[in-house]
Amino acid sequence: MKFIPCIPGQCTEDGTHCEGCGRSHVEISETKGMVKQLVSFARKQDYDNIEDFANFVSKNVVNKFQDPA
Repeated sequence: MKFIPCIPGQCTEDGTHCEGCGRSHVEISETKGMVKQLVSFARKQDYDNIEDFANFVSKNVVNKFQDPA
C-alpha cells in the first residue's frame, strides 16, 4: 500500500475511509497521535533544531523499516 497524505480541503470524515486521501480514519487518527507524541517529546526536550530532530526520526524510520531483522 502506498502512503498518501491528507489533502487539505478534500479529506472527509464520513464512512470508514477519507474520500480525499483514501486512508482509513483509524490510520489517520493513529498517524496524528504519533506525530503529536513526537512534537510533545521535542518540546519537552526544548530542541532548538527541530528540523534536525525530524530528519533524524525520518531517517531512522526508513532504516528500521528496511532492516529485515
